[in-house]
Amino acid sequence: MHPAAAQPPSPAESLDQIKHLLSHLLPSSLSIKSFAGRWQVLRSKLASLKSSVSEISDSPHWSENPLLQTLLPNLLSTLRRIETLCHQCSDPSFPAGKLLMQSDLDMAAGWLSRQLNDVDLLLRSGVLRQSSAIVLSHPGPGSGKEDLGFFIRDLFTRLQIGGIDFKKKAMESLLQLLKDEEKAATLVPKEGNIGYLVQMLDLSAHPIVREQAVMAVSILATASHQSAKCLFEEGGLGPLLRIVESSSMQLKEKAVIAVEAITADPENAWAISAYGGVSTLIEVCKCGWPAAQAHAIGAIRNVAAVEEIRTSLVEEGAVPVIVQLLVSGSALAQENAANCIAVLASSGECFRHMILQEKGLQRLLHLLHESSSSDTLEHVLRAIYSLSASDSTSRILSASTTFIIQVSELIKHGNIMLQHICASLLANLSMSDVNKRAIAGCMGSLVKLMESAKPVGLQEVATQALVSVLTVKSNRKDLAKDEKCVMKLVQMLDPQKELVSKKFPVAVVAAIMAGGSKGCRKRLVAAGAYGHLQRLTEMEVAGARRALQRLSGNRLKSIFSRTWRE
Repeated sequence: MHPAAAQPPSPAESLDQIKHLLSHLLPSSLSIKSFAGRWQVLRSKLASLKSSVSEISDSPHWSENPLLQTLLPNLLSTLRRIETLCHQCSDPSFPAGKLLMQSDLDMAAGWLSRQLNDVDLLLRSGVLRQSSAIVLSHPGPGSGKEDLGFFIRDLFTRLQIGGIDFKKKAMESLLQLLKDEEKAATLVPKEGNIGYLVQMLDLSAHPIVREQAVMAVSILATASHQSAKCLFEEGGLGPLLRIVESSSMQLKEKAVIAVEAITADPENAWAISAYGGVSTLIEVCKCGWPAAQAHAIGAIRNVAAVEEIRTSLVEEGAVPVIVQLLVSGSALAQENAANCIAVLASSGECFRHMILQEKGLQRLLHLLHESSSSDTLEHVLRAIYSLSASDSTSRILSASTTFIIQVSELIKHGNIMLQHICASLLANLSMSDVNKRAIAGCMGSLVKLMESAKPVGLQEVATQALVSVLTVKSNRKDLAKDEKCVMKLVQMLDPQKELVSKKFPVAVVAAIMAGGSKGCRKRLVAAGAYGHLQRLTEMEVAGARRALQRLSGNRLKSIFSRTWRE
């Protein structure tokens, strides 16, 4: 029969034995003459440990903490090893080699440092002063910050001190907390240890714990600007990119979500290049995994905003990949790709040339026709607007009746941002009279946009687009027949109403009267435009005198003629 295995000592027994050993080792080590420097370091650590052990004893619930069931026996084992070394160094006849003893002392000091650090961490967390702290129940919905903070400190204590089972359970609890409680994401950077969480992303970490850590970091990065900033400052970007390079597709997706969130801050985005991350993100865009693609192109869009990195995007061959995603990517990937192209196209002629070479304009126009997402349409239109700075693109767009009608429909039915971009496009394109007649239906919407104080610049581009459309005679007549539009224009002319700069309605009235139509003149005068223009002329508003002359027409000439005769 095998003898029964010896039962490990209880935490209380371990603590008593540790106290006894410390009370013996501290004075004994003072008399050691050999390796004096190393024993001085050990004595300093032993003194710190004695203080910490005393604090553990004073904590009311220390014996309930399962972490001590492992930590105290390990600490006792280290102290026994130090006791053996103490006896050997005190015995002048001990035959062991000098180098071997130096090595043994250094190893013992290293073990003691790590264990002392764990003890200090446990004490600082405060969990030893809370009954059953280590098995705290999961905080319920609406828990206060104090309860959540204590629970988070407890989780991170288990992560840093406990063995693999403690780490797994702690990570499970952390993930559950982040999913269930919105406030947790803002508290984790304050109450937890983000730096340690980042260490768990290392490829050498336990696979399950690393996977859990990636998921937690992904949630934290997307929770708030502050938590994303904290992850960056703790060095999270590099390990995340390594996971994107060499992990499973599911982990790539979680990691690249975090990378996108971290690089949303331009102050962080520059570091992608330092870690060689541009090529990594481009490879993910090529991989065919829709969710990972969408966030990888989102991260590329973030770094494209950094001037120094745009060159590396070109060198790494990003432009063809980005343009391809306009047709082959998921809805989110298409949106982010269009956004990225808008950024690049606004950065200079060389980028516009590359995008056009890859048939970027055709694919943007196709996406404009196919997409129903207002966010995607906004980015597509911004990209098209930036590309229209090229003469060749401007000519193509100006001649495309289909495109111009699409733009006019969005002016009538789109949200305010879409209306703004579309008005800017119409204002800048050299449209034919045929195309201008085809979009006469959007003139009322342009008049309405002239009243919008926000976004900045909308009133001006709406005015420019309307003036352009009014170069066609039939459009001038149609607008003058629209009583609501005429009344809006006249109200905008009123000097007492300051919402709209007077130069805008003045320009539209001048455009309506460019052909000298008596019907248009009659309707504008009847609505009260003449009196307002007179006052605006006296105020020397730009264009007001010319508009007044056009509105006066033959009537003004007859007045001058009668005055001359008299």
